[in-house]
Amino acid sequence: MSTVYARSTTIHAHPSFIDVGIVHIRDTVMPALAGIEGCAGLSLLVDHGSGRCIATSSWMDEDSLRASEGQVSQLRDAAAGVFHATMTVAQWEIAVVHREHRSHRGAGVRVTWLEFEPGDQDRAVDVYKSESVSAMAELSGFCSASLLVDPAAGRAVSSVTFDTAQAMSGSRDKSETIRTSGIRQSGARLLEVAEFELAIAHLHVPEMA
Repeated sequence: MSTVYARSTTIHAHPSFIDVGIVHIRDTVMPALAGIEGCAGLSLLVDHGSGRCIATSSWMDEDSLRASEGQVSQLRDAAAGVFHATMTVAQWEIAVVHREHRSHRGAGVRVTWLEFEPGDQDRAVDVYKSESVSAMAELSGFCSASLLVDPAAGRAVSSVTFDTAQAMSGSRDKSETIRTSGIRQSGARLLEVAEFELAIAHLHVPEMA
């Protein structure tokens, strides 16, 4: 299977503008992205407390990702005004996607950022596929897990989705054990863990596990 790509935009918004921002992404940005060749959907994670949101679009190949940059940049600038936000952008290769079942708006998503040494990417991906995913799939309320990697920067980001915020909260201790084991086996370094609400769930990426 050819590599599928993702572009993530971290939105540092004023919390009082998150709800209107969600409407803008759903009603304006999503239809515009649907008209761009190679786009395979969009998800939006939000943290109403901190104002941090993460919009992620998926792209079926690197050419589509690169060709879309001009149009997406215009959409991003408009969204920044709606959210009253600053934004940072990252690009990723989608290395792993595993779904037990589809998630829906209001699901809980735990995001983990990792760092790895040059040359250790394959080991990190293999450990995630062979060990971490199967362990996480046993957690109550588990929906899906994905791993995105940036080989040039030596970074990766894992997203694990649960049916509800309550299921996500209830999984914290076991998830920490799984995460610690995976980090030890892969040699990666933990950068950050954060939890979000899934506000928009239309990221149509094929199973890659």
